[in-house]
Amino acid sequence: MKLIGVDVGSTTVKAVLVEDGAVRWRDYQRHNTRQAEKVLEFLSRMESECGLTAGEDRIFFTGSGAGLLGPFVGAKFVQEVVAVAAAVEKLHPGVRFVSEIGGEDMKTVFFTPTGNGTAKQVYMQSACSGGTGTFIEKTARKLQIPAERLAGMDYSGLDLHNVSSKCGIFAEADANTLVKAGVPVEEIIASLYEAVVYQNLATLTKGNTPMPEVLLLGGPNLFFAGLQQAWRHHLQKLWSERGIELPDGAEPADVIHVPEEALYYACLGCVEVGSGEDESVAVYQGSEKLRWWIEEGQHEQKAKEGGRSLASEPSELDAFMSSYGKPGAAPTAKSLHQTNPDAVYLGCDFGSTTAKAVVLSATGELLHHSYVMSKGNPIEDAKSILHQIRAAGYENVGGLAVTGYGKDLLGDILGADVGIVETVAHATAALHFFPDADVICDVGGCDVKIMLLRQGTVADFRLNSQCSSGNGAFLQGVAERYDTPLEEYSSRAFEARAMPTLAMGCGVFLQSDIVNQQRKGWAAEEIMASLAAVLPLNVWVYAGQLQNLAACGRKFILQGGTHRNLAVVKAQVDFITERVPDAEIVVHPYPGEAGAIGAALCALERAGNAEGSRFRGYETVEELNYRSTTNDDTVCSWCECNCRRTFIDVELPGGKGRTWSKIPLEEGWERVISGNSCPKGLLEDVNEMRIVKAELEETKRVFPNIAEMVRDDAFKATRLAVEAARRNT
Repeated sequence: MKLIGVDVGSTTVKAVLVEDGAVRWRDYQRHNTRQAEKVLEFLSRMESECGLTAGEDRIFFTGSGAGLLGPFVGAKFVQEVVAVAAAVEKLHPGVRFVSEIGGEDMKTVFFTPTGNGTAKQVYMQSACSGGTGTFIEKTARKLQIPAERLAGMDYSGLDLHNVSSKCGIFAEADANTLVKAGVPVEEIIASLYEAVVYQNLATLTKGNTPMPEVLLLGGPNLFFAGLQQAWRHHLQKLWSERGIELPDGAEPADVIHVPEEALYYACLGCVEVGSGEDESVAVYQGSEKLRWWIEEGQHEQKAKEGGRSLASEPSELDAFMSSYGKPGAAPTAKSLHQTNPDAVYLGCDFGSTTAKAVVLSATGELLHHSYVMSKGNPIEDAKSILHQIRAAGYENVGGLAVTGYGKDLLGDILGADVGIVETVAHATAALHFFPDADVICDVGGCDVKIMLLRQGTVADFRLNSQCSSGNGAFLQGVAERYDTPLEEYSSRAFEARAMPTLAMGCGVFLQSDIVNQQRKGWAAEEIMASLAAVLPLNVWVYAGQLQNLAACGRKFILQGGTHRNLAVVKAQVDFITERVPDAEIVVHPYPGEAGAIGAALCALERAGNAEGSRFRGYETVEELNYRSTTNDDTVCSWCECNCRRTFIDVELPGGKGRTWSKIPLEEGWERVISGNSCPKGLLEDVNEMRIVKAELEETKRVFPNIAEMVRDDAFKATRLAVEAARRNT
């Protein structure tokens, strides 16, 4: 008789076949939301390769998808923790603590010997992606780190930075901040590993002490060498602090195990539990019912539960595509004053996920635009996008303006003439083409901006940059999870003939809701369609707190890179039209580059009132040599916050250096400070404060305040009389 254990997880399916106490077959594969199809594939292979027989062999299921799929094949459900604990007790009777990290959940199990056996305490986290394998992989994709490199990246010997350990969304925001500050990707990944282990030891242990021996299970613990290093570092430190003695002669590494079968412990535990059951329990019934569910049953169920698709009829989709499917010609821009007719004016928008740049002529004509995914380093992004502009032949730069998350870091490095606040840049770009706009909705990679206008000026605006709900990065993460290039998102979403209903609100809960719908059999394209459909709710109601769109106006401008996705545009058009029937909804002719266009327009406006540009030139930017430092010497000590700053040192012509610094900088280099939470953080320490004060005093001496001098002279006699009277009393 054969015993089969199948773990239907949130991201993967694992299975083992055991015969005569030995594993004869096993496999582990991602299911890409098609849990039932992958389980059927595994069962078919076991039937053909190992002789799995209906009515004879027995089968047990565990995992998030087991409750739905197990009954179709006659399987008995085994709770995940029970399965893992059963395998650990059999294979590692001396283990006292287990951490299993999965794709979208984490579990810790404490084993305490008692007089009657072993007591178990279990703690789980399954409502948030923070600290799970999916979160680590998602951040690595954002940093463009391939899986092979990620697996070998270290934790030991690297500077660590603060990354939230409690919430996946906040952790992602922290990672974005580190990227914008120019922190090396190696340090960001090491900081993620730090956060994962901290989450386990500080939260999931509930105050209990993990005792040796320790077992690390699950894909992340097995595949990521740096995560193993973080575990060993923190467990050794914890045992030392709490006076936990190791077995005689044992080193910490000797009592922390990562078995080769770490992926399959839930499956092996199913088999172990099943071996103690009566032979009439969980007899394999074959795969016919599962096949019926895949081919017919799930579609009938989805038709009952799901809503309509993004376009209910082909004619509806055709009508939408005829209006929005092809980029429209840019409307005629208002005329601009003439500056240097031979020069061009650059606007760069360095966002959290993309870098954009445009080139304007002296009359405001758009000559060139570039849109590239971020490399995870603002300086490298700047090099790349300016190289494209130069290659296009635009050498004579009359002005440069920057905006976006990277403007503070890159402004001085590039020699920008002006740094533009994002809301100003986006409003300028929209009003330049659509001066009669009532509402501007900009959905970017990591934020949502809604600007309400009155008579051509911004009267109110709403900004959401702390939650991923409704932004482009969330859509991108889901697309990558389903191995779909972002450019193909809309085409796949429009393929869906039905879609589930997702809950509006917090990105963490939305992620959990996606997992739940995936368990019910909804396919990737259907989930992608539903995510596009719920985005307007998250943008206007959840983020914007706007319940009455009709009161906002009639003409809506949609811009931001997320509106390059036509599935999102379709959902936005339907949502707005339903609430404002006579609305005029326009997608900016260059939605992704709108911020850069607004910045370039500001550079052009400045050029009419100034002489020359501060732009350092293409050669200087392309040859930029830089280094970043984040350690105890870079911590800001001006207040009790102790911000952990990053010093980014750039080699530039005429750089003054900083010989007085704790981290000395030679001449020919300039320093940019990032990671500070207030203006004081831009000053290194007391030494620099003295220098700044001395410079201010010298400026006051050279350019005295005449009004202050006249005032002091006028009241001098009165002041002297008062002081004399005070001395005589």
